[in-house]
Parts: sequence; C-alpha cells; structure tokens
Amino acid sequence: MTDSSPHGASWLWLRVFAPFALGYYLSYVLRTVNAVIAPDLTRELGLSAADLGLLTSAYFIAFAAFQIPLGMLLDRFGPRKVEATLLLFAAAGCVVFGLGNNLAELGLGRALVGLGVSACLMAGFKSFSQWFAMERQPSLMASIMVAGTLGALSASVPLELALPLFGWRHIFFALAVLSVVVALGILSVPHHEHGIAAESLGAQLRGVAQVFGSAAFWRFAPQTCFVVGGFMALQSLWAVPWLMTVNGYSRLVAAEHLFYLNLALLVGYLALAMLTTRLARRGLKPVTLLAAGCGLTVMLGAAILLDAGPTWLTWALLGFSVCVGNLSYPLLTAQFPPQLAGRVNTALNLLAFVGAFAVQWGFGAVVDMVKAGGAAAPQSFRVAFALLLALQAVSYVWFMLGLRRSPRPAHAAP
Repeated sequence: MTDSSPHGASWLWLRVFAPFALGYYLSYVLRTVNAVIAPDLTRELGLSAADLGLLTSAYFIAFAAFQIPLGMLLDRFGPRKVEATLLLFAAAGCVVFGLGNNLAELGLGRALVGLGVSACLMAGFKSFSQWFAMERQPSLMASIMVAGTLGALSASVPLELALPLFGWRHIFFALAVLSVVVALGILSVPHHEHGIAAESLGAQLRGVAQVFGSAAFWRFAPQTCFVVGGFMALQSLWAVPWLMTVNGYSRLVAAEHLFYLNLALLVGYLALAMLTTRLARRGLKPVTLLAAGCGLTVMLGAAILLDAGPTWLTWALLGFSVCVGNLSYPLLTAQFPPQLAGRVNTALNLLAFVGAFAVQWGFGAVVDMVKAGGAAAPQSFRVAFALLLALQAVSYVWFMLGLRRSPRPAHAAP
C-alpha cells in the first residue's frame, strides 16, 4: 500500500490519522485516570490495595478478553465501523462509573470502558496499514502514541487540579460526552477495502491460530507482556501509590512525577516519529532500538527499586525508554500478510493487556500479603516491585536470545 490519495499527504493526516489519534488520546485518559483518583476511591469505598487493583484492572480484563474477536472484526469489517461502535460502550461505561456507589457498580463501569476503548490503538494500526506504505508504519505508530501520551499527561497534574473543582464523578460524565464526539469523528474516516477480507468464521479462526502458532509471535510476546504491560500497570495505577508510600511524597508531588514520566514518554514518541525512518535508512533498524530501549527500561526499574538517583529523573527516564516497546507491533505485523494485520496486532495487544492486568492486580495482592506478614507498607511495595522487575528481566533475556535467529515471515515459503 502506498501513501496515495486524490488529495495528498495532508489529506491523509487530517482525514485518516487525526480521528484515530483523538480516539487513542481518549483511551489513554480513561486508562490512566484511576492513578490520580485512587485515593478518592479508597477513601469513599474503603478499598484495600487488592480491591483497588482489581477495580482498576477490570478495564484491562475486558480490554484483553475482547482482543481476539476484535482482530477478527477489524479484518472483516474495517477499523472505522468497529471503533465507532465500541466507543459507545465506553460512553456508557463512563456514565455507569460516574453513578457507581459500590465496588461492583464501579467495576462494571470500568469493564465497559475497557471494552469500549479496546479498538482505539488497534483500529488505528489497521487503518494505517490500509492507507500508508509499510516503511511508514513505525513512525505512524510513534505518532499515534504521542496522542496517547498527551492523554496520559491530561490525566496527571491537570486532572489533579480539576478534581477539587468538579469531582471525579462529573469528570467521568464529561468523558462520556467526549466518547460520543470521538465516535462521530471516527465515522467520518473514508472507507478503504485494502486488507479487508470477507472470510468465513473458520477461516478467520485459522488465521488466529496461524498467528499464535508462529515463532515470530512468541519472540515478541513475553517482553510485550511484562515490559510494556508492566509499565502500563505502573503508569495507570501503582506509580502514584508507590511514590506516596515508598518515597513519602504528597499526592500532588506524586502526580507531578507522573506528569514528568508522561512528558518524557511524549518526547520519546516524538523522537521515534521523526527519526525512526531516517535511522533505519542509515542502518539503525527499529529492532535494534527496541532491544536497547527495553534493556534500559529494565535497568531503570532497578534504579527505582534501589532508590538510586533523583526520583523525578529516574521515573522520567523510564517513560522515555519504554516508548520503544511498541515498535513490536509494526515489526511483528511485517512478518504476516496484510489481511492478518488486525489479528496480529490484537494478538500481541492481548499479551500486553494480560500482563497489565496480572501486574496491576498481582502487585496489590503481593502488597497485601506481605503487609499481612508483618512488613511495613514501603517494604511490601518493594517486594511487589522486585517480582515485577524479575519477570521483566527474564522476558528481556528471552527476546535478546531470539535476536540470534532472524524470523522468517509467517507467510513466506519454507
């Protein structure tokens, strides 16, 4: 597919890229909002750490559970119809969450939100594969991640400042309205037939099996699960409680650290968007950037655990380094035929969100377990973080061992 249209590149960016970027911005706001409102939820509902982790991770449960059906829908019906429809579920989830008065009601709202935004990134990737050339995909991935990071920034200090004025319930009602507006914007994207196949259910399922049976997929999957998914769990919930409990900061100072992290993440994605294609032409391939960035992410996690260096700097560097983790999506998609793009991306995304859910809930469960054994709260947080770091290190070693073997495209002849 080439970057051709009757109106030129500017038309493509305005009509195709911008609506999906706005959708991903919204999804990231909804993903990370609980990191800042966590103290309010704990105070109003009397939640334990495990309860808070389970409530927040309901988003990830629903999100992950829908990834395989989502990939099939994207490859069958196209990205615009699928994402626009799902965003209406996100709007309903925001309303349910804003009206919720107990753990069950809030959990239902959070799950509906997770279902509703489950296509926001994957639909964008599918649309980009239809409209833009393959060599542009890493830069486009980084560009849409910039939009998502702007959403994360909006859900840090700005949200903290807005809470006393509007309250978390009214903020969720406003997000419901925004979800409907974004859905209408997605519907305005032109239809494109490239990469859409009217396959039978059996053929679609065989495509899913082809992805999961590929050695190329399992080369990328563990690192995506624990490095990318683990970072999402920290960013969307446990970063602020860690900074308040382990480092003794106020919620405002902790939110400021989250702002620095997301700002550095934004800078990293901007750098990838502008430089990835140029660097590849000069011999620095995206897979090399992926390996270097994820290795640095693991090292920075160790620095946070050991409290080495200024906390604002280590958390910011963590955000900057982890941005390369999402290069796994275009790198893996390139190993498969275009009609499988939706299923490839959602299969990998499933692993990312399984990791995010497992870490988000498991982190709280470990904290509660260690505290029940008589340890102080800071020590219990350190034990949970150390377990996460160990999983990230093992998955990174697995990925690096795979670099010795250049994976053959899944559709290539043996």
